[in-house]
Amino acid sequence: MPATHEVVNQPPPIEGLNGYLADRALRSAVAREGARWGEAELTETGAFAWSEGARRWGRLAEANRPTLLTHDRHGNRLDRVEYHPAYHQLMDAAISRGLHGAAWADGRQGAHVLRCAKFIVWGPVDYGHTCPLSMSYAVIPALRTEAGLAAAWEPGLTRTAYDGRDVPAADKSGLTAGMAMTEKQGGSDVRANSTIARPRRDGEYSLTGHKWFCSAPMSDVFLVLAQAPGGLTCFLMPRYRPDGTRNAVLMMRLKDKMGDRSNASAEIELDGALAFRVGDEGRGVTTIIEMVNRTRLDCALGAAGQMRHGLVEAIHHTRHRQAFGKPLAEQPLMRAVLADLAVESEAATVAALRLAGAYDRGEHEFARLATPIVKYWLTKRSPGHAAEAMECLGGPGFVEESDLPRLFRQSPVNSIWEGSGNVICLDVLRAAARNPAAVEALLAEIRLALGGDSRFDAAVDALPAAFAAVDEPQARRLVERAAVLLQASLLIRYSTPEVADLFVTARIADPGLAYGSIPAGVRTAPVLDRAMEA
Repeated sequence: MPATHEVVNQPPPIEGLNGYLADRALRSAVAREGARWGEAELTETGAFAWSEGARRWGRLAEANRPTLLTHDRHGNRLDRVEYHPAYHQLMDAAISRGLHGAAWADGRQGAHVLRCAKFIVWGPVDYGHTCPLSMSYAVIPALRTEAGLAAAWEPGLTRTAYDGRDVPAADKSGLTAGMAMTEKQGGSDVRANSTIARPRRDGEYSLTGHKWFCSAPMSDVFLVLAQAPGGLTCFLMPRYRPDGTRNAVLMMRLKDKMGDRSNASAEIELDGALAFRVGDEGRGVTTIIEMVNRTRLDCALGAAGQMRHGLVEAIHHTRHRQAFGKPLAEQPLMRAVLADLAVESEAATVAALRLAGAYDRGEHEFARLATPIVKYWLTKRSPGHAAEAMECLGGPGFVEESDLPRLFRQSPVNSIWEGSGNVICLDVLRAAARNPAAVEALLAEIRLALGGDSRFDAAVDALPAAFAAVDEPQARRLVERAAVLLQASLLIRYSTPEVADLFVTARIADPGLAYGSIPAGVRTAPVLDRAMEA
């Protein structure tokens, strides 16, 4: 090796890290929210998620994008998406660990919290393949509105077996679900959908129309919205008909996406596709609302996982990189940046797990308002967090081998999926106006930390009036304030005094505009010690 190419002052690979055991905030939240009994599973998942083998699968799956095969060489329609083998390995690894719908079949208190914690820990592996995992989880509440459909499909969707073959569902050991809601003329405004559903017999319909985004098009079954004679209605559309023939779901093209590359998103035509009604005609939005809430929960979990991923990469790099005579992580200004990233990550984790616990325990009023609030704020904070983590690595962070570009490309998607920022904030206003009990449930949760910090107390005192007086142009400001106060309340009650003080100081009392612009006098060393063991 030439002497000119001696490698010095470069951090070693991250080896032997357990993503669960190294995350004290997550471990505490798991115990607090009722899933301590699943720690062995989380420990195994944490080790796997940071293993070189798992991360190699993730890199391969993203680098080798899905390919659409519309026809075979004889001209017959195939409508098939082919994935790199690494994608199937990721799906098998995730489903065998219950990251999809397995919690619905578990029955134990805390099963959903356990699944949500695994979702956060899973982040460093790959983000694209978590899309079908999320949909396979969220579809179950909608299915349960029709007992017959639930009996037919739920066992396959909750089984911890992955079967990636393109064959009828009856021949498979495990199933996955996708969604096809969005149309060209409207995204979040689903009531503008133009796909037509024509009744056939016994709850069967024929669907004709175009879907602008079909997520995970090789799934075995899809939830679809269409206009039935009675109005917008939810339908279950299988990839194969009961007789074993392929359903009339024609794939036109795959989307060339900024992130989420390992997973396919297709533009599809429905040419008389067979579908089964889920819920009553005209009640499509009502039927899918719980599914939407669960996918919004996963958006928040995904953002929390991304922040933790970026934080770990930043801390590891700066601890092993020398600058001006000592490790970067010991330079005062870098410590300010890392500590600010750390409290943001912990605040995201405790908020996401608190929301998971609310769903597990059936705290419907709290979840109704907290879901869009937490989803909005965590997904808004994630891209800036990823960019700052990348900057901690400097030039190496801008190189694909570091995984930070992949993280950054993925970071905006959770803010867009299941309602972009404005849609989410308008939903908060609507929920607050229609359901005062949800506002009281949220305020009651926030108020549990009163007395812990006078600056926090003063901000909480102003929140009820803000809910009462807000109008549409100020909706984002209200949601931001509510989210930050919820996070502060959780940190005051459950984290260390140093973490809570930094968060309240830098997010409420004297906020800066960029990560690391924290006020003087805040202790960063205990925050970084808590964030990740040396």
